[in-house]
Amino acid sequence: MSNSSSITQFLLLAFADRRELQLLHFWLFLGIYLAALLGNGLIITAIACDHHLHTPMYFFLLNLSLLDLGSVSTTVPKAMVNALWDTRAISYQGCASQVFFFFVLMSAEFSLLTVMAYDRYVAICQPLHYGTLLGSRACVHMAAAAWGSGFLNALLHTANTFSIPFCKGNALDQFFCEMPQILKLSCSHASLRDVGLIVVSACLFFLCFVFIVLSYVQIFRAVLRIPSEQGRHKAFSTCLPHLAVVSLFLSTAMFAYLKPSSISSPPQDLVMAVLYSVVPPAVNPLIYSMRNQELKDALKKLKKLRSCRFELQRVKNSPVFQ
Repeated sequence: MSNSSSITQFLLLAFADRRELQLLHFWLFLGIYLAALLGNGLIITAIACDHHLHTPMYFFLLNLSLLDLGSVSTTVPKAMVNALWDTRAISYQGCASQVFFFFVLMSAEFSLLTVMAYDRYVAICQPLHYGTLLGSRACVHMAAAAWGSGFLNALLHTANTFSIPFCKGNALDQFFCEMPQILKLSCSHASLRDVGLIVVSACLFFLCFVFIVLSYVQIFRAVLRIPSEQGRHKAFSTCLPHLAVVSLFLSTAMFAYLKPSSISSPPQDLVMAVLYSVVPPAVNPLIYSMRNQELKDALKKLKKLRSCRFELQRVKNSPVFQ
């Protein structure tokens, strides 16, 4: 029987045996990664530079973009390197670090999505109390609580997972170090602790989900009572993107972590992992910017500012000014 002290590395899932398909996966992941970097980077820059967006909703959106950038950077670059260099290895320490940071960012993201649901509830259902309930100090405290809860959750799960013995080799059926796949390598009696922790975390996430659902029930009831069609449109434009992000993230993540092992298969696990770990960071900026006119205007201003700076620099470098 081997344990964690005798394992120096793990073997990640190989996307394909043929070199052409490996390079195809590399370019596909590179495109998704660059899209995530560009989209989230633009949102962060627009919110930071436009003082009209210095509100609680956009403060939380900025934090969400930071979490998305971190989560996609935790998993995708290593997968690209493995595909490019035709290798599967990841060190024991690298795997533990990947599990820790990924769990920090994913847990913090769901906590932040819950906070964002509360922000929309107060803004639409209790607008007169919005400034009191969501002042700058309260927003900072809620964002810090989301990040802190993610850190504590990840520390607990990572320490427990990598303290149990592994009896079933070191090959993972996933393109990154995903906790359910690591648990498959552990001794059945030793993994009960970690399974219990996952169930507890799932229950906490479920409570957050119930809070989000109840918040949106109240939100939609309030929105439907708005007499102005323009007012209803504005309310829906800020709520529907958030609801779409929550639905995509939670449905795929819960299926990946809580599905019975009897219905598990490597292709299915791979698709679910891509849907909850890679797709959301790339599409979240698109979802939020498509229906949000204020964010669209901020991005247009940012584009005009870049064009003006480029034109000014070009004029300065022209022979007339030499």
